Amino acid sequence: MLTHGFTKLARSHDGIVQLIGNTPLIPLRRIFAEHPIQLFAKLEMFNPGGSVKDRVARSIITKALAEGRIDQATTIIESSSGNLGIGLAQVCRYFGLRFICIVDSRTTNQNIQILRAYGAEVEIITQPDPDLLTARIKRVHALQASIPNSFWCNQYANLHNPMAHYATMSEILASLPNVPDYLFCATSSCGTLRGCAEYIREQGLATKVIAVDALGSVIFGGQPGQRLIPGHGASRIPELFQPDLAAGVVYVSDADCVAGCHSLLDQEAIFAGGSSGGVIRAIAQMLPSMPANATCVAILCDRGERYLDTVFNHAWIDQHLPSVLINQSQPLIERENVVG
Repeated sequence: MLTHGFTKLARSHDGIVQLIGNTPLIPLRRIFAEHPIQLFAKLEMFNPGGSVKDRVARSIITKALAEGRIDQATTIIESSSGNLGIGLAQVCRYFGLRFICIVDSRTTNQNIQILRAYGAEVEIITQPDPDLLTARIKRVHALQASIPNSFWCNQYANLHNPMAHYATMSEILASLPNVPDYLFCATSSCGTLRGCAEYIREQGLATKVIAVDALGSVIFGGQPGQRLIPGHGASRIPELFQPDLAAGVVYVSDADCVAGCHSLLDQEAIFAGGSSGGVIRAIAQMLPSMPANATCVAILCDRGERYLDTVFNHAWIDQHLPSVLINQSQPLIERENVVG
């Protein structure tokens, strides 16, 4: 474990962690070219750890260091389906902290390999209790009780999660000539949703925040069900959730996420992860109700490379999502829409 310069590093936040944030905001002119909207994408995969969760990882760890809640001997523990775990693994490696990540059977082998490459200790939950998220958190509590000087980041309740996204929204506003009419973001811990929504509210802006939730997620009162895309939706309502955060909620299926990802790749050459595809399909659902020339921002959470075995694997798609037609040269489309 790297221990030299721990106190100095905790103060300065230099090195790789200073590259977190200030991600690009680019126009998407092709994917909905036939509709009179202005669409921009916030590319969170450009964070050094590859996802929007890098912001949360840095915020939680550096604030805990500054507040004296953790020290060089602290063991960091978190439940994660992948992205926050990777973000924390990178930040903990940088600060020389031991990190234990509790994942579940939906976490891809690639994400597990990345976690271990950063030096994280990985535990995989395979049995529901009654569901995988509950079982993961139960294991976190057991580790906390057995490991002295341990710290649970608790992304589901830690206010430093949404506070990290005040900067996300500030960056979006600084990159646009006008205040956006709509902001679309995927939901899970509700950190991005809450941070951006609170910043918008505090600044007195008219931007409508649209939450993109997964079918099978219970966050907004939906019926629980199986979900294949990790890190999107939740089987329990996070403590960070507040019912008035979003102006609207759009539900998307796993098939929506896959089709949206392939549309992004085919039409915009953006290789994005599962929830990003869901955000694109949510925008498509709302297009008929949007006013002409509306400005929309889509937060695209992570990289597509982490979904090569699932979202971008045609055999996996055909096995798990038979409603989606695979065409090697065109974006995926629903089989039910195919004639003949």
